[in-house]
Amino acid sequence: MIFRIATREDLPVVLGLLADAGEERAEVTEAHERAFAAIEADPRNEMLVLAEAGTGTVLGCLQLTYVPGLGQGGRERALVEAVRVRADRRGGGLGAELMRLAVARARGRGCGLVQLTSNKQRADAHRFYERLGFARSHEGFKLRLEQ
Repeated sequence: MIFRIATREDLPVVLGLLADAGEERAEVTEAHERAFAAIEADPRNEMLVLAEAGTGTVLGCLQLTYVPGLGQGGRERALVEAVRVRADRRGGGLGAELMRLAVARARGRGCGLVQLTSNKQRADAHRFYERLGFARSHEGFKLRLEQ
């Protein structure tokens, strides 16, 4: 497996994974292009992929954002979002490997903690994160801003 920063060429596959609809590729809009360019240009943001070594086929992805703050002794925290593994490859340890590599990346950067949120409906995902050592520590709140 290869763990690397996503490139523009990965974008249709990453969007397909995020759609989680079993699609291998998704349509890339102008808004997606702008968002990806912003992630790529920001040293505190990384879109990461896990790919097969021989074929380069993207099997999973996640976004890692480094958040500065005064807590944690002034150390950054790493925020993990958009964790996905291809539906036909789930259950084989790829998600755990993806998360292990992301945590190692955050640790190597000197982050004080790694945090994530998960939809309350996703009980399987909650068990997965708990198996990896993540603890339920806070209640999350969101306010959707309509455009």
